[in-house]
Amino acid sequence: MHPLILEMNWLGCNNLLRGDPENPLLSKNGDIILGGMFSFHTSWKERKDSYMNKPLPLQCASLNFRDLQFAQAMLFAIEEINKSTDLLPGISLGYKIYDTCDNVARSVGVTLALANGNVSVPSKTPCTTSAHVQAIIGATSSSTTIVLATVTGPFFLPVISHLATCACLSDKTKYPSFLRTIPSDYYQSRALAHLVKHFGWTWVGAIRTNSDYGNNGMATFTETAQQLGICLEYSVFFFRTDPSAKIQRIIEIIKASTSKVIVTFLSRPDLNVLLHEFLYHNLSGYQWVGTESWIFDSQTAEMDIHHILDGAIGLSIPIAHVSGLRNFILTEKPLNSSNTQLFTEFWETLFSCKFKELKSSSDIQRECTGHEDMTGVQNSFIDMSLMPIFNNVYKGVYAVAHALHNILSCNKTCNKNVQLDPFMILQHIRKSHFTTKEGDEVYFNENGDPAAKYDIINWQPRENGIVEFVTVGLYDTSLAVEKQLHLQSKALIWAKNSKQVPLSVCSEKCPPGTRKVLQKGRPVCCYDCIRCAEGEISNTTDSVTCLRCLPEFWSNERRDACIKKEAVFLSYEDIMGVLLTAASLFGACMTIGVILIFFKYRKTPIVRANNSELSFLLLFSLILCFLCSLTFIGQPSDWSCMLRHVAFGITFVLCISCLLGKTMVVLMAFRATRPGSNVQKWFGQTQQRLCVTAFTLMQVIICITWLTTSPPFPFKNFKEIKDKITLECALGSAVGFWAVLGYIGLLAILCFIFAFLARKLPDNFNEAKFITFSMLIFCAVWITFIPAYVSSPGKFSVAVEIFAILASSFGLLICIFIPKCYIILMKPEKNTKKRIMGKKVPQSL
Repeated sequence: MHPLILEMNWLGCNNLLRGDPENPLLSKNGDIILGGMFSFHTSWKERKDSYMNKPLPLQCASLNFRDLQFAQAMLFAIEEINKSTDLLPGISLGYKIYDTCDNVARSVGVTLALANGNVSVPSKTPCTTSAHVQAIIGATSSSTTIVLATVTGPFFLPVISHLATCACLSDKTKYPSFLRTIPSDYYQSRALAHLVKHFGWTWVGAIRTNSDYGNNGMATFTETAQQLGICLEYSVFFFRTDPSAKIQRIIEIIKASTSKVIVTFLSRPDLNVLLHEFLYHNLSGYQWVGTESWIFDSQTAEMDIHHILDGAIGLSIPIAHVSGLRNFILTEKPLNSSNTQLFTEFWETLFSCKFKELKSSSDIQRECTGHEDMTGVQNSFIDMSLMPIFNNVYKGVYAVAHALHNILSCNKTCNKNVQLDPFMILQHIRKSHFTTKEGDEVYFNENGDPAAKYDIINWQPRENGIVEFVTVGLYDTSLAVEKQLHLQSKALIWAKNSKQVPLSVCSEKCPPGTRKVLQKGRPVCCYDCIRCAEGEISNTTDSVTCLRCLPEFWSNERRDACIKKEAVFLSYEDIMGVLLTAASLFGACMTIGVILIFFKYRKTPIVRANNSELSFLLLFSLILCFLCSLTFIGQPSDWSCMLRHVAFGITFVLCISCLLGKTMVVLMAFRATRPGSNVQKWFGQTQQRLCVTAFTLMQVIICITWLTTSPPFPFKNFKEIKDKITLECALGSAVGFWAVLGYIGLLAILCFIFAFLARKLPDNFNEAKFITFSMLIFCAVWITFIPAYVSSPGKFSVAVEIFAILASSFGLLICIFIPKCYIILMKPEKNTKKRIMGKKVPQSL
């Protein structure tokens, strides 16, 4: 069978210098050839011919130890598989590794050549035919991988990346053949947003690399942050090759900002550029939140000599260990045996020396012997902090190997006659599910992504100035949402070596009792705290609205709780209630006293005059008037609400009916003295009784009608006094209430008219004068009662009504009966018939 080439695509660059990018930098033959494309050199520059001033091919610069380590991890996995008797037995894997110097155009050229089967095999290999590519694993950067996956997608060539995290690559409609062994930035962006929210940072700045990695990652972070109530004060982007003026504008934006947290989606080279500017402008004290691209990178920590990033927190690929890989990487034999030129450059860079045959006479560097001790070197090549990424490379190689193992139906041997197809390999890789020797479970979801799990890393400076990457938590998307983020908050160290969580908010939290009101023209995180209105509360922090208390409740002074309103009514315990009760009982007792006096002197002329029977009935009705005021005191109930108005209406009508009868008696009595008058027989005592009964019965009918149609009832008035409940009696029917009062008023006016007409009739003790005066007081009291009653709040309206009842009752009692009692007790000589009739008593000589 023809050799099968599986291209491990880390985009690198060394052959650019020779102008032959399609030849591998490192290679080894085997039954199946695995290819790799690395950025062995991280920078390049455009050269111009000094004579013709024409551009020449790009020239690679500094050697990149990181991608050398990636290549070593790939070679380690290949050698391990070749030695295995369980995986691909009898199949030897070879490799072809390319160096593209992180140049997308060069990488695309190599990819197209691989896809078309035009990669030439070195002449020293036994196979000289064109090789057909079945799978590609790569690349390192998201931008390069997007181009790579776009080119290979139509051919369904499997593309597996160990470090391309852009969430856009999960779109299977655009990149159907792409897979990766590192989680998508979709999960990392959301995890960062939840991490920021966890610490209460709602006002942050954002800086991103102007690339697919930075733009897509920050877009997802921004979307999630908005959902969580986090606002971005600024969101800026740049690329390390941008003009310095653009980076200066970013620095000015950061200087003018009020947020203290900076969320980054930056590649390591771009972060180094930004750190240089921060140092130049003496900017420090910011809390940095980083991604996997630099948060666990020791080279970045070494460059941060001024500790600008101290206290940074971010997400990293979980710490991993591949047994034997470290020793393999620290062994130079694979490089030495594969490419003398690369080994020479690597050795000279590693030990800062020059081999004798390459050393010029003006070169002052020491001479390389080739036997230097690597274990004593202190540089990034022996740094194993990127072991999680090496593990991703390792798992990518094994994913392809397991797919081939299944396709070739390997048991003790493999079927080498199977016709391999890229689509078939892609399907088997998607379905692959295996466990590495370290116990890591490897599988891909429907988007070609692995399970997302991150360590939360905190940069903690030590006394010797070295920064330690401390794992302080875990974010695992395989768990329930509420359990995905787990943090050990006590172990954290923040910016400026503080142990207090930094505060980064646009506005302080609104305490209970207030609500948030957005500031016009600013993000939702910027707001003012407005105190809740009376009767409203907010019992949570950062409440958007104030809740209105139920009618039975009222807000406390702090507006953070509803308290039950005090029920108020005129009670017997109130001072006012006690005074009114005392006045009512005093009036009743006073009336009883008058009755007793009248009863004792019932045969005297002043008592017998003007129908003593009506006088006693009037005094009895006055007792009822005084006592009916007691029904207005106390908590309203169904019976008390009906009784108070009915008793008041009937007793007062009875009282005024008696007065009306008295005035009519006076008028009729003097008319009866005229010759030929027969009035007396039409207005005798029987007729007076019937008159009083008729007038009172009319009020009884009005009251019964009121009670049967819409009677008064107890009512809780929540509006009259805002912080109290007024217990009162609702009228039920306002027509019934005013009909009762109107009828009383009508009788009072008639009584006043009759009394006024009879006031000058000849009689030494004309009772009509006193009735007239008492009616004046009665009418004055009840006329002033109406506005006072309407304007008095709560229980005071009841007090006004009781006062009107008592005042009018005392007015009648005092104006009509006290003068008679005075004569009976103090002036008995005037209590004679002659004096009453106006006849002069002859004086004794």
